[in-house]
Amino acid sequence: MKTTRTALALTVGVLAPALLLATPALAAGSAAAAPAKVAAVTAGESPYDTMSDHDLRVAVGRILAAKPGKAVIREANKALDGTIEDVRTFLKTGLAIAQDEDNRVAIGRIMFTNPATGKAVKREANKAMDGTPADRTAFLKTGLRLAQAEDDRVAVGVILARPGISEALYAAAQKVVDGTPEELRYFITVGQYQV
Repeated sequence: MKTTRTALALTVGVLAPALLLATPALAAGSAAAAPAKVAAVTAGESPYDTMSDHDLRVAVGRILAAKPGKAVIREANKALDGTIEDVRTFLKTGLAIAQDEDNRVAIGRIMFTNPATGKAVKREANKAMDGTPADRTAFLKTGLRLAQAEDDRVAVGVILARPGISEALYAAAQKVVDGTPEELRYFITVGQYQV
């Protein structure tokens, strides 16, 4: 089955753009096909309820081609090894559960394997871990960056408060203290050592 999954993933990756462009409704930008699709999905239904076996497996292949985390890979492979209902269930609910597991692992790694993790990152990571799956996703997408910027801004303040620092380092720290998260990160990890 692993060979089949690999072949499926490669096929999806290679053929997806061609298939999308070859579909008349998509290629022509036809709005006529959209109401039919919307009408097929009624309240309480998922778009996966009306998809063919082939389309369901292609959807899982696309997920695998995007190089997801270990839990998503594990659950997608279980679904592909099972019945078509297993594939449908994976897409409807299992994917979100597996993605949240991967997000928990990613946040745990941030918290426990990085000895330089600052207070803001730890605080926000703990909030995310105690929160909902959406909280964990938001932390990984934007919250981590903003919390890291808060920690970096504190670190720049510590540099500015050091007695006897050089005028050049003081000027560089002053310049970056109100900068973007990326500017702060660069200064803390590289820039301060270049001054």
